[in-house]
Amino acid sequence: MVTGARDRVTPARRAAFAVVRRVFEQGAYADRAFHREAKDLDTRERAFAMQLAFGTVQRKLSLDHMIEQLARPVDELDAATLTALRLGMYQLAYLDGGGTHAIVGESVELAKAGPGGGHKLVNAVLRRAARELPTLPSDDTPAGAAVAHSYPPWLVHLWWQAFGPDDTRALLRRGNEAAEVALRANALVTTREDLARALPVKTTPADELPEGLVVDGPFDAHGHELWRAGAYATQSRASMLVARALDPQPGERVLDMCAAPGGKTTHIAALMGATGTVVAVERHSGRAEALRRSCQRMGAANVTVEVGDAARFATREPFDRVLVDPPCSGLGTLQGHPDLRWRASPEAIETMADAQSRIVAAALAALRPGGTLVYSTCTLSPAENELLVARAGLQPQSARLLLPHRERTDGFYIARVIA
Repeated sequence: MVTGARDRVTPARRAAFAVVRRVFEQGAYADRAFHREAKDLDTRERAFAMQLAFGTVQRKLSLDHMIEQLARPVDELDAATLTALRLGMYQLAYLDGGGTHAIVGESVELAKAGPGGGHKLVNAVLRRAARELPTLPSDDTPAGAAVAHSYPPWLVHLWWQAFGPDDTRALLRRGNEAAEVALRANALVTTREDLARALPVKTTPADELPEGLVVDGPFDAHGHELWRAGAYATQSRASMLVARALDPQPGERVLDMCAAPGGKTTHIAALMGATGTVVAVERHSGRAEALRRSCQRMGAANVTVEVGDAARFATREPFDRVLVDPPCSGLGTLQGHPDLRWRASPEAIETMADAQSRIVAAALAALRPGGTLVYSTCTLSPAENELLVARAGLQPQSARLLLPHRERTDGFYIARVIA
């Protein structure tokens, strides 16, 4: 950025500009990039920077469509100019009360980080947009819906086929809204009622989940002393339903095939009263070590963490219950991961489905006759969900697909099988 421009741009917009550039130019994960770029911001600036950065990443396709109506194809623009235009257009189109003068002026300053001249284009384009925003296409077709709601066309086609036009449109809208903040009271430490009274924010009890709370309003969950004391975990209501479906009993042997980061593992341990045995398998040593720390923090003393490939797991002593929650495309968690829609691909889904099948086979081999297996994913891809279960020859006792626009939580598939 040119000398002096830094002082004319708010810290929040500077951080958002850096995050968006890192996501689209370097392939960085949005949450990790944000943590690095916003670490020195105060609470208010941090909240605005997150809204601006994550919203711009989410709305990329819609923003590019509007930019191209006023300027030129986005692939002809240098990275700094394009990012400044996306940030400015996002504020004009999707945020209220930002102040047109500040939006245009600071976007122009940000564009000066480019090779030269782009700031003039940013000024002209955003001033035109401030007078009259370009229109987006109707969402009555998959192609139109992809641009209107900013999703990869292949994904919209996938959902259009699987869920139909109305549910797809509702799903697309929900994916651009803020994710829920839910907490699971750790029964090894406290109760939901005691936790709710101790928290500094308003919460609502979660239906179906005696340990679940939904937070009403902003809350730095990982910064609170009760989190450090193991009183709760941050976990969506959909994710909490997985351990409930597994229904582990005190004293049993339970296997968690793909355990990190540990939300479901520690939930299983809590439901067992920290008795019996939970073997938690994690392929990556660093994540396994983080899982051990989580178990220690949460008082999950009956958990043993093993580093290894779940698809090759073998045991001489079978398990009463096995959870298979494998790596997946994550298409049910787009609200909390703004860049995920641009990372996913049909090819990646096919590769993941193959790996998931191998893990299911290993899980069945580790399960005792009459034992319970739960297969779950946080994705909305039939190839990774009901089609995979059918291909594995499983006959679920129960199966549930949670859609974010209906349940107002993450999208999950949960199938319970009795061996």
